[in-house]
Amino acid sequence: MENLSRRNFVRKAGGLAGLLSVVPGIDALADPPLPTAPRWPDEDVTANEDYWGWVQKAYSVSPNIINLNNGGVSPQPILVQDALDRYNRLSNEGPTYYMWRSLDEGRESLRIKLADLAGCSPEEVAINRNATESLETVIYGLNLQKGDEVVLTKQDYPNMINAWKQREKREGIVLRFINLDLPIEDNQAIVRKYEEAFTSQTKVVMITHLVNWSGQIMPAALIGRAARKRNPGVHVLIDGAHSFAHVDYKVPDLEGDYFGTSLHKWLSAPFGTGMLYIRKEKIKEVWPIFAGADPQSGDIRKFETLGTRSFPTEMAIGHAVNFHQSIGSERKQKRLHYLKNYWLEKALDIPGVTSQTSLKPEFSGAIATFLIKGMTPAQIQSALFTKARIHTVGIVWENINGVRVTPHVYTVLKDLDRLVNTIRVIAKENAVASSSTSGK
Repeated sequence: MENLSRRNFVRKAGGLAGLLSVVPGIDALADPPLPTAPRWPDEDVTANEDYWGWVQKAYSVSPNIINLNNGGVSPQPILVQDALDRYNRLSNEGPTYYMWRSLDEGRESLRIKLADLAGCSPEEVAINRNATESLETVIYGLNLQKGDEVVLTKQDYPNMINAWKQREKREGIVLRFINLDLPIEDNQAIVRKYEEAFTSQTKVVMITHLVNWSGQIMPAALIGRAARKRNPGVHVLIDGAHSFAHVDYKVPDLEGDYFGTSLHKWLSAPFGTGMLYIRKEKIKEVWPIFAGADPQSGDIRKFETLGTRSFPTEMAIGHAVNFHQSIGSERKQKRLHYLKNYWLEKALDIPGVTSQTSLKPEFSGAIATFLIKGMTPAQIQSALFTKARIHTVGIVWENINGVRVTPHVYTVLKDLDRLVNTIRVIAKENAVASSSTSGK
């Protein structure tokens, strides 16, 4: 049973036949075998530390810091790093031959692999560099006129907000902002917020599926339905930068027309990799940022006219997909939510500690923010690193105020225990200092 489990994991995590069979000349670049896996049951392994200990060995994270800012960008498993290095060395043996005649052909197999993970057609997937590029391709590519309205929230990502503001300044479109007070544990209440902003002039609704600041999961499909009920022709654009390979879903489940994500976050793909999804019948309507011969084509590949890019980086994405699939989306989401609740439930028992993140799995995943009364996020972030070398990020953004903590599948419980213990020490020291100051 143990050997069978190991063979299945190796086949799924390291198998390259599907990718390399269509990339001539690089069939020898297969991944090395993974270490022998411990036995694990077929049922729920969310709290099985033997299983996750094996997963953790697939990473090369530093022992000198505790990295709890995976929401910014995640490290890559060793097999992804090694694949990137091999593809890069191969490219340098003959750049125009190996990059343009070999690796470039591998994009089609990679497209199939990503489409399988996303649950859509390969003809709806473009490969690019990050969520910003994906989403701004749509933001700048939609045909909008002066007076057309876009509904979005103040809690959306700044790059997207700024892109819409540029169109507002140049073309006179109208931005209608919703201001959310998070967390919200009522999907209908969220939908009503959007409904209040919809008018007959609403042409686009922008939805952040998982809010990067606090980890709130938004009911994207319900919001999109409400928008189409008010205006059947509305464009539904979804920012999936933090939900893809983090939350268990398929992109069409969100019922959006357009979807963009970064693959270097929760998928642990190479830095500077992203994916754009456009529903097949909508492709013709979007102008590409980098024009090809036919910018009004219905071919998703028109969005990949980027010139020379990092082909090794692109090809290594497939190895990250294999690794993710070997764990499984459902299993991964459960573990990430478990890790968040593991530390946050304990931290909330500490006097003075509050959070803007839900503990419920339908409204949150791995990301959470917390605050210690009387301290700024910057002060807490600095104290965590100074006292325990715990790397986090302070957040101050539109109704969000706290320190964001984001573990990943390689995070060990002992590190989260250190986080909680350090928060306890900081909170106690702050309370004593505040009491001393108020008593003077």
